[in-house]
Amino acid sequence: MNPTEVKKVKALLSKPKNSVIVTHWSPDGDAIGSSLGLYNYLVKKDHNVTVITPNDYPSFLDWMKGEKKILDFQKKGSAAKKLVAKADLIFCLDFNSLKRIDKLGDEVSASSAIKFIIDHHLQPEDFADYMLHSVAACSTCELIYDFISLMGDKKLLDKDIANCLYTGIMTDTGSFRFPSTTAKTHLILSDLIKAGAENAAIHNRIYDDNTESKLKLLGFCLNEKLRVLPEYRTAFFSLSAEELKRFDYKKGDTEGVVNYALSIAGIRFAAFLVERDGIIKTSFRSKGSFDVNKFARAHFSGGGHANAAGGMSELSLPKTIDKFVSLLPQYEKQLHAKK
Repeated sequence: MNPTEVKKVKALLSKPKNSVIVTHWSPDGDAIGSSLGLYNYLVKKDHNVTVITPNDYPSFLDWMKGEKKILDFQKKGSAAKKLVAKADLIFCLDFNSLKRIDKLGDEVSASSAIKFIIDHHLQPEDFADYMLHSVAACSTCELIYDFISLMGDKKLLDKDIANCLYTGIMTDTGSFRFPSTTAKTHLILSDLIKAGAENAAIHNRIYDDNTESKLKLLGFCLNEKLRVLPEYRTAFFSLSAEELKRFDYKKGDTEGVVNYALSIAGIRFAAFLVERDGIIKTSFRSKGSFDVNKFARAHFSGGGHANAAGGMSELSLPKTIDKFVSLLPQYEKQLHAKK
């Protein structure tokens, strides 16, 4: 936002309003962390705030302040629609297209509220009045920190806000190992810890509270479902709905599995194809210059970042696997490029 826009937004936030925060389908740590970080900030400024998610999210995110007040649009659509309709402000966090919030997007589009996009994904759509957007940001939580700073309200950072923002930064950077982690990221983390972020406890809540069935599912993926195609420097996993049921799958149980494929020496492109909710969800990861955002947009109705993206397929799982493998020859040169 430019200085003029910052001044206007400060004025908007100076008096309590009905504010709604929405985030993307199948919310992850950055989506929930940024939403609740902003929620707790706006509550401190006496706004009437509601967070609405398009659907459910993993249970390992259910400890953050304000989480119990989140409305799941799939379960409480009528109440959510009323809140969107009477909202003065709508904050759209961690997504770049209204399609990413499914049917909730129709309600947001129809609302007369002033709309904000705060996001770090490529190619955002032009549907908001104000935008705080940067693909250089490691996470949307980083941008929420920037937003609070731009509003001149860093003094309002407390343990609850800091815990939420630390969670999103930690999860979206792969515990600070991805290239998106910068010196600025660590400076922000320092401020969050000073404000009370419980860094060790957050890591334990996210990564060290596994169920037995989740670990057995991971073992099954690694032992039975990993397929490596060295000629294309590619590796991928696939799981059917029946296999998920076999391991008593809960939302979030396959979070990060795709990264195991990418961790194999020599592999540059990794994918995870899983049958859920009647369609095939796809997750793509890459190293170097191979752009999975372009790949997902071109072939799987998706998108995201250059090295981390997702999409979907309405084909069966076997046919989706065949489609994915059949696409690789046309990318062989890129996958073997030095950069």
